[in-house]
Amino acid sequence: MYWCKIARTQAEFDEIARLNYETFVEEIPQHEKEASGMRTDPFHEQNTYLIVLSGTDLVGMIALRSERPFSLDLKIGKVEALLPDVGRICEIRLLAVRKEHRNGRVFFLLASALSDFCLELGFDSAVISGTTRQLKLYGQLGFRPFADPVGKGEAIFIPMVTTVSQYNASVAARLQVKRRLFVPGPVALTAQLGEPFQQPPVSHRSAAFHNIRKEVDRLLYGMAGSTPYLLAGSGTLANEAMLSQIKRLDAKGLVLVNGEFGRRLANQAERLNLDFKVKEEVWGQAFDFDMIAEQLGAEGYGWVLMVHGETSTGQLNDFRRLANVCKQQKIRLCLDCISSFGALPFSLENVWMATAASGKAIGTMSGIAIVFAHHEIQPDPNLPSYLDLGLYFANIPFTFPASLLESLKRALGAYPLRWELLERRFRQLEADTKDWPVLAAGYPTSRTFQTTTNTEFLAQDAHLSGFELHSASGYLRERGLFQVSCIQPEFEKDWAQFLEFHDCYQRYHTTAKARHS
Repeated sequence: MYWCKIARTQAEFDEIARLNYETFVEEIPQHEKEASGMRTDPFHEQNTYLIVLSGTDLVGMIALRSERPFSLDLKIGKVEALLPDVGRICEIRLLAVRKEHRNGRVFFLLASALSDFCLELGFDSAVISGTTRQLKLYGQLGFRPFADPVGKGEAIFIPMVTTVSQYNASVAARLQVKRRLFVPGPVALTAQLGEPFQQPPVSHRSAAFHNIRKEVDRLLYGMAGSTPYLLAGSGTLANEAMLSQIKRLDAKGLVLVNGEFGRRLANQAERLNLDFKVKEEVWGQAFDFDMIAEQLGAEGYGWVLMVHGETSTGQLNDFRRLANVCKQQKIRLCLDCISSFGALPFSLENVWMATAASGKAIGTMSGIAIVFAHHEIQPDPNLPSYLDLGLYFANIPFTFPASLLESLKRALGAYPLRWELLERRFRQLEADTKDWPVLAAGYPTSRTFQTTTNTEFLAQDAHLSGFELHSASGYLRERGLFQVSCIQPEFEKDWAQFLEFHDCYQRYHTTAKARHS
């Protein structure tokens, strides 16, 4: 298996020096021979090396640097003189692949990894000194000449440039293997769920739209046991609309926080000037509902707000225990179920209001915010019209994409079988990662892991190899966490390939440790 990573160790730099010598001394006579059989690039300290491995063997590399002057600057003068609209630029150097591995897979994996890495760093374009032996390859990677050749004899090089748009139009970009996703949203669409977005638009005032809306309402009510209100927007909008209804209660509340999304709820409540206190637990720690029951009974609260599925930690908070407490004390329970709705079956009985969204476990495109309520909500002229759920009871009062609604209807039609599918996937994920350091157990569609010495850069190297773990969010990076979700449509196939990558990754680092010791 070919996979990609960033070179970080001295052993990797030594192997790069050997490949550098093989390619640019022995094969392309650009430099004088040395007895060591190794050549360290003069810009080595400034280079970032992307390397491709076959199993545990380094078979290809490419280097990137942005410090000036570039090696091309030294050959032809400052490149911007010939490329006035180049934007933020980097230099690509030392593209080399061992002869027995010179196939499209290695070159295109390097190109894909390099493109992703450059985009993350904010580069608009890249220049390279292209050998005349590989002009066809450079063209397939989106490079074009922009100056006369330099050098002499067998070591002639052509100054070449590529941009984001040139790469995106290149053969390499077209042949790039699609990313294998393990993120908890957004969700890649199946052909069935994507088909409505190819259809002609339907007015949200039409009878056809109304019929789709009625079926979606029926399906949602069947899953939750509560009346849905649909808004065009994200889960954040659903929470804002719910909090606007909470504000109408004119009562003191309690917001429970044991992760990032509980903290965000508290921030939203603060923005709306709600009267509330925060009960906070350590990240990933379950709430002590006995203690919470005492606090609720002693301090005269009118409402409680909690995240059901705290995906930032992998914690599934037991709202049923809290619902019983709130029912006994006549306190209104409100839930953020944005990530949990559709992930597992549950009823919203004894829950005053709850929120969900189309783009998480349900499996279709983001864009529909859902608020559930057991009571009929009346319009309130004191609320912003878009947040006034009372306007949404009989119809959808504002522009709403019919394609989103139709796709949601199809996604909801997959239940209850989708619950069984997600449970099967999660059990497989749980078994395959039973020895990984998990932060909190029990979330039904994803697992949250703590990084170790061997996995400190796993998410980044997986990304360069075409696998997208969930690690980019600031709250995960700050705590050294990464996540694997099983909600994407091709999880089974993609997970099997990831496990092959992970096996190579672990063997590679285990072997490196053994050599070092």
